[in-house]
Amino acid sequence: MNILIPCPHCGPRPVQEFIHGEVPVVPESITDEEERDLDRAFMRDNREGVITERWFHTFGCRRWLTIQRDTRH
Repeated sequence: MNILIPCPHCGPRPVQEFIHGEVPVVPESITDEEERDLDRAFMRDNREGVITERWFHTFGCRRWLTIQRDTRH
């Protein structure tokens, strides 16, 4: 099984050509700037449902994509 990422510049490409990360949502209750940066960099929700991720096409056009992915499928 191969997952294809829909790159708007290169067309559908194999997931192995990309690196990715979740776009974190930092709680408003965290007001300290250093704590917010720590939370943004290392804390992941790993929740079920639709999540927003940033994907970088490392072995292609070298551009960033924003993709929403449903973890239930």
